[in-house]
Amino acid sequence: MSCKKSGTDHVFRLVLVVLMAHAGIVCAHSHEKGDIQVRLPWSRATPPGATVGVGYMEIRNRGEQPDRLLSATTAAAKRVEMHITQREGEVTKMRQVQAFDIPARERVTLRPGGSHLMLVDLAQPLKKGDRVSLKLRFE
Repeated sequence: MSCKKSGTDHVFRLVLVVLMAHAGIVCAHSHEKGDIQVRLPWSRATPPGATVGVGYMEIRNRGEQPDRLLSATTAAAKRVEMHITQREGEVTKMRQVQAFDIPARERVTLRPGGSHLMLVDLAQPLKKGDRVSLKLRFE
């Protein structure tokens, strides 16, 4: 992982490890820069022909000031969107958001059924064991 600071933006480069959808394995690695720590990044294998994938991780802000995840990019997909999952009555819907707020001294978990990164227009389906480089830009 490398990290560089551009103006006030913090950029993380990390690797998502693709696991099988029902894997009980957790990848024990983390990436840290300043007050932000990104832990346990992972994704799911996709079926052949799939054009979307997901990214999950835990983001910890150990600082006294809030931060925000502003964007993510990867060569594995044309774009990366940030999504939240909301329940409206009996219906669960995904909604794209412009940023994820990371409150001071708290953590945000991107996980199945909740907030996540959506890898859109995959270059190729994600297979078990693939490593996908991902760049995160924080405020």
